[in-house]
Amino acid sequence: MSDELVFYTNPMSRGRIVRWMLEEVGVPYRTVTLDYATTMKAPDYLAVNPMGKVPAITHRGVTVTEGAAICAYLADAFPEAGLAPATSDPQRGVYYRWLMFACGPIEAAVTNKSMGFEVPPERRMSAGYGCIEDVLNALEQAVTGKQYLAGGRFSAADVYVGSQIGWGMMFGTIEKRPAFEAYWAGLSQRPAAKRASEIDDALIAAAKAAQPA
Repeated sequence: MSDELVFYTNPMSRGRIVRWMLEEVGVPYRTVTLDYATTMKAPDYLAVNPMGKVPAITHRGVTVTEGAAICAYLADAFPEAGLAPATSDPQRGVYYRWLMFACGPIEAAVTNKSMGFEVPPERRMSAGYGCIEDVLNALEQAVTGKQYLAGGRFSAADVYVGSQIGWGMMFGTIEKRPAFEAYWAGLSQRPAAKRASEIDDALIAAAKAAQPA
């Protein structure tokens, strides 16, 4: 069983969230960059993730997919990085709550909005997230006046929630509310976040430079 940590991604994907998490963890990893039209749907990668989606990681004989799951896994696999409250800490519940809120209600609501879909008022009881207004109001309450979500310490939940807020505001799917801007402003200045962005931005630039004129 290999201890090598392999990261499958594309620099223009949710893999950027996991890249940030990996940089926070601070352990060596190998990046496999996949192309949407070819290698991401090739048999070799479908054996890793049958969905043909990124991000994914392999580590110690285990494959982990889904960004939030990868962030939670890395926090637990490398506890020395201090990226999750201890299992005996009540703040562990807060950590899980907002990490899963981001990959559940936030992800669903923002995706639907970006595609022009709005849940009819009479169907909101059937939708897990209700409506995007409720999701954003809950998120605003969670981050207002806070630097970090769980116990006053930076965690994997901040990586995932912060990324959702940062991207959402950039692409117009999340309103630029003062609480969101303040929360994201602090997270985006973390050295690991900057390193991750520089790595992925360089990959994008290299891919563009390699394209035929």
